[in-house]
Amino acid sequence: MAELDSRRLEDVSTNSSPIYTLFDAEVTDDLRPDHLLRLASGVLGAVRLRGFGSAELCAKIMRGLDDHPMGAYDAEVVHPPVAKLGPAAYDYYGARELNQEYWSNAQEAMAVRSVLLDGADPLDHAVGRFRSVWQGPVEPATSRGRPLFAGMIREISTGMKMHWDEIVRELPGALDTEPVCQLAFNWYLSMPEGGGDTWVYRRRWSPLDEKHREGYGWSEDMVAGEPVAAVRPEAGDAIVFDPRNYHLVRASEGEGRRVSLSFFLGITGQGRLLYWS
Repeated sequence: MAELDSRRLEDVSTNSSPIYTLFDAEVTDDLRPDHLLRLASGVLGAVRLRGFGSAELCAKIMRGLDDHPMGAYDAEVVHPPVAKLGPAAYDYYGARELNQEYWSNAQEAMAVRSVLLDGADPLDHAVGRFRSVWQGPVEPATSRGRPLFAGMIREISTGMKMHWDEIVRELPGALDTEPVCQLAFNWYLSMPEGGGDTWVYRRRWSPLDEKHREGYGWSEDMVAGEPVAAVRPEAGDAIVFDPRNYHLVRASEGEGRRVSLSFFLGITGQGRLLYWS
């Protein structure tokens, strides 16, 4: 059963012809294909999947992480620092290619993550959920025939600036098959007492936005008054949204860690669902 987490259906038109924003955050216990399709078409702001992973499952992964210290994004690019396990394609946008360093880091990270769940890979649980509902192939995105790394684990405690993600615009030609849309998936293994919520705005990047750059992000002043889907998950929940929209993470409050397993999803014109980080 699903419920709306933010705004109800509201006619925002200034004349007699109705216009609906359609950018709510929906809360559900069951992932369905229409959730992904509505996100892709822009008539849904975010989906919060309750209980995507059990408390026991998440606790096992967190215990596994205790023995494997994480790295971080380049501190000269992403500040405040964000700890992570595994490479992001974003790390190599400046190099204009997924170079040998990327593939080496991917192999090392997969070896670590693949045993975090009592010797098993938590990525398999996440991808398996999508395979059980998507009515087409679910497979890794590839670059020159090689599967990209997927299933990065991040700890974000001080928040993240407002930004957007779209690999076909930021690293054109990187993927063998370019998706017609890109979605973001985050499964929360641990959450703090407060804060740590994700805000997704109904606005995409424009070249004119570059005058509002703040390091790797953009000024929040740009989205004042824009429709927003704000979601705060509990540990074990997952969130899916369209990262081509500007989005941010609020800083954590109180005790507890904000740790998530994340990857992108891409829907192709042939109905394939691709995944990568």
